[in-house]
Amino acid sequence: MAEYLMGIDAGTGSVRVALFDFRGQNRAYAVAEYGTTYPKNGWAEQSDYEWFEALKKAIPECIKKAGIAADNIAAITCDATTNTLVYLDENDTSVRPPILWMDVRATEEASFIDTIREEYDATKFYKPGFRADTMVPKCMWVKKNEPENWAKTKTIMEFEDWLNWKLTGRKTVSMSVAAFRWNYDDKNGGYPVDFYNAVGLDDVVDKFPEPVLKVGEVVGNISAEAAEIFGLSKKTVVVEGTADCNACMFGVGGVRPNGMTLIGGTSTCLLGLSEEEFHVDGVNGTYPNCMYDGTSLLEGGQTAAGSILTWFKNNLLPAAWIQEAVNRTMNIYDLITEKASEVPIGCDGLVMMDYFQGNRAPYADSKARGMFWGLSIGTTPAHLARAVYEGVAYGANHCIVSMKKAGYDVKEIYACGGLAQSDFWMQMHADIIGVPMYTTVESQSAGCLGDCIIAAVGVGIYPNFWEAADSMIRVDKEYIPNMEAHK
Repeated sequence: MAEYLMGIDAGTGSVRVALFDFRGQNRAYAVAEYGTTYPKNGWAEQSDYEWFEALKKAIPECIKKAGIAADNIAAITCDATTNTLVYLDENDTSVRPPILWMDVRATEEASFIDTIREEYDATKFYKPGFRADTMVPKCMWVKKNEPENWAKTKTIMEFEDWLNWKLTGRKTVSMSVAAFRWNYDDKNGGYPVDFYNAVGLDDVVDKFPEPVLKVGEVVGNISAEAAEIFGLSKKTVVVEGTADCNACMFGVGGVRPNGMTLIGGTSTCLLGLSEEEFHVDGVNGTYPNCMYDGTSLLEGGQTAAGSILTWFKNNLLPAAWIQEAVNRTMNIYDLITEKASEVPIGCDGLVMMDYFQGNRAPYADSKARGMFWGLSIGTTPAHLARAVYEGVAYGANHCIVSMKKAGYDVKEIYACGGLAQSDFWMQMHADIIGVPMYTTVESQSAGCLGDCIIAAVGVGIYPNFWEAADSMIRVDKEYIPNMEAHK
């Protein structure tokens, strides 16, 4: 009997492959990188050939590290970056490089959508502004600026769908990703054809694969070709997954309504599941049945978070600190944390606004920019460091406050990503937001574990996502808010 599950987490810079047993124990982990090109300002593209080569490296390496036979893997689930679009011709060859999620070349197209948004229900998921990085503006751009490529395109799919296709030979659409980024509304007819037609994409649905699968549905078995290339077994089942951030949400236990997951890295995602639908300014979504029936996904987040701390390190770090870190054989970030912790709460009036790359939520303003406010002669580099930590935490809190105003009351937060590795920053988030925060044992590989939780339900090892999560996730640390500090 097969005893393991595989999660394939395709992020911006690499694919991570992990094997877990049915109790959530990590048995092996492998990583393979791929590159990103930036042909013009605001553009970002990748190579599906590099994706394929990375899979060929990471999957066999993970199996080898685990020391198991391939037919001992019961199921595989994949996740990937969303809004990363692949355009294939009739021979299943890419007509152009895949356009990465961070690509914002379609800003003009998104602005046009905003001029007609009041006429179409499908625009309700993004308020107050339509996102330039999503599928619809990107396809509008390709059709307008690369008509020859658009004409050649027979299939449009997301990175997530591409992974499933390469493993099974079957082209499908992830309903979760479509709900999240394609304005797909499972409760109201699926694809918003009237909206697509209004923006000139009257032929786009014809280019989508026809089967639309929900999270946890079986895509198919590993194909003979994939078994040979990746060292997998044809007995292994591939189960439909979701977006990379949503997989992380499941991987830390954010599977129940009224919870909240914070995924903190270069940027930050804040995700929750609501039993009620709502569409308000300041909160993206809610995306109906995005993860499972009866719930809608709500989304907030910050475009810049950990990247601001990196910016501080690269541009404002005193030479004396660098030398001190060397003398004390300390990680430079640990020294920055130590210096920041010596400054009192509130940073003696210094405030950092975290809009270094615009504002993702609640303002959805790509032109907003960051600032330090309240500088004085007494301001030191340590003040600037602490202001960065506090400003990022307040940015997360601003998203939480917007959700609470919409009626979604956050009681606790589960966190993962690089931010979750800092006890200082986690406690600061708990103190500012005013709710307990938790990290889990596998927070560094939460996406892969989330995939395995989905796979476990898909092949019947557990009856539902919350029972799978309860059995496969273990809390590592808790951060209880200091209410005096909160005040």
